[in-house]
Amino acid sequence: MSKLNISFKHINKLAIPALLTGIAEPILSATDAAVVGNIDVNATEALAAVGIVGSFLSALIWILGQTRSALQAIISQYYGANKLDEVSTLPAQAIYFNVLLSIVILGSTVFFIQDIFSLYNADGLILKYCVDYYEIRVWGFPLTLFTFAVFGIFRGLQNTFWPMVVAIIGAVLNIGLDFILVYGIDGYIPELGLKGAAYASLIAQAVMAILALLLLLKKTNISLRLKFPIHTELYTLIGMALNLFVRTIALNVALYLANAFATDYGKNYIAAQTILINIWLFSAFFIDGYAAAGNILSGRLLGAKDYEGLLKLAKKVSLYGMAVGLFLVVIGFLLYTPLGLLFSKEPMVIQRYKEVFWIVALMQPLNAVAFIFDGIFKGLGKMKYLRNVLLISTFVGFVPTLFILDYFDYKLYSIWVAFVVWMLFRAGALIIAFRKQYAPKAAVQ
Repeated sequence: MSKLNISFKHINKLAIPALLTGIAEPILSATDAAVVGNIDVNATEALAAVGIVGSFLSALIWILGQTRSALQAIISQYYGANKLDEVSTLPAQAIYFNVLLSIVILGSTVFFIQDIFSLYNADGLILKYCVDYYEIRVWGFPLTLFTFAVFGIFRGLQNTFWPMVVAIIGAVLNIGLDFILVYGIDGYIPELGLKGAAYASLIAQAVMAILALLLLLKKTNISLRLKFPIHTELYTLIGMALNLFVRTIALNVALYLANAFATDYGKNYIAAQTILINIWLFSAFFIDGYAAAGNILSGRLLGAKDYEGLLKLAKKVSLYGMAVGLFLVVIGFLLYTPLGLLFSKEPMVIQRYKEVFWIVALMQPLNAVAFIFDGIFKGLGKMKYLRNVLLISTFVGFVPTLFILDYFDYKLYSIWVAFVVWMLFRAGALIIAFRKQYAPKAAVQ
């Protein structure tokens, strides 16, 4: 019998705040896209630029933000084993490592901005807008990674409430600043257009980092004073993060190819792809609430060696996630056209969006299963297997599907059918591996 409470109430106590935390990040990008996509001049080009830069920044954040998942997994397992005092110096070392690495990466990109976005097939006015937007937003990169690391600490301690508070404040602030800085206030604040959206995101990221720091110091016993020697678990964390790093590169190969192909099809296609990917990411983070609950609780159950509870947890969060996925399907079809119009009023952009949005809507339950087992495996510390699954899903599933369908000129259909195949590979591999490894242990227990 499980020693840890995995009731519907307890799972939702973790999942709902995590859900609200998760959707804050795509809200930052989606709000920029929606507001910029409705400016008076060159809206389609500006929307395309936001989509391209957002894709690249998401790649950097997801690649380097993997220390959050590794840190969360280690802390939750020690928490479950009642040995939290043995990793007291680890959080500070992990945060300093993460922020230092982010500064190095930031410094290595700022001198090659045009070259980077040219790889996305951006040129002319779209390329200029990409540079303008990135030069401002990139400075929020270390702030976001710091905030993510703090969120990882809180989640490892089984607390999703304070990350939710920080994320909501950041999202609300970003939305307000977007409208103020992009459109301006007559007689008070000039209209900054695309650059205004970048400043709005940067300010919101700075406020979130400050709030995360204050809450960590006031609400936990975690110290950010750097102490030596290096904790042995930091090497474990770096090993986990490196596996997730490779995994996330594979993930971002899919996202990069999607945006590069869409850009090559034309400005209306990349603008429509920006809308589609923002809705997809918003849905993904929405579902991620239950993935986060599975992540948090699976690490603690593994630390306590409660395999029966682990199996029950997987079944429950999968069902809850599927229910959320079906809810998103219904919402997607009820608001089919209005969702697109939030981002753009250009008839050709909306036409391209409407042609394929049904695929994005219908794949939500599949996404739910994949993301939830992804979260569980992160909590279990199985980063090497997650790496291998993403590599196979991307290079055996996504890439061949995309190139074959593109050869037959299916354009945006090529991209989104490839995403469906990608998620099928991911969900199937994780479910099979989990059942094979833990069902026998739960039966014995």
